[in-house]
Amino acid sequence: MISWVIKTDEINVEQKRTHAEYYYDQDSIEQSKYIALHVGIFWAIGRFVIKNGDIVKVMLDLNSMFDHLMKNKKNDDPFIESRIKFIKQLIEQRCLDVRYQLIEPKNNLATKLLNA
Repeated sequence: MISWVIKTDEINVEQKRTHAEYYYDQDSIEQSKYIALHVGIFWAIGRFVIKNGDIVKVMLDLNSMFDHLMKNKKNDDPFIESRIKFIKQLIEQRCLDVRYQLIEPKNNLATKLLNA
């Protein structure tokens, strides 16, 4: 399962989905979080929750993700590197102002969805 939460001044959207069948046996927890981030951003753009030029705060509960995305550190996992490429491509295409924030895992609303 993957999940994401998107909050704006107007709405609060919580989504939980089953991984695409292609990813069933390939994902580490970190890979799943990258998939969820990629799909969540893509979904929110498609639903017009995130619009061109928006400021988007992305809350991450893994230090490694924060380092990869905020500090542009490379990852040894080719799958993760491809997700990062697609995420950055979406950000660039939509001129998003993305601000990454590192949070404690216990404060991750998306993870709480998976445990509900």
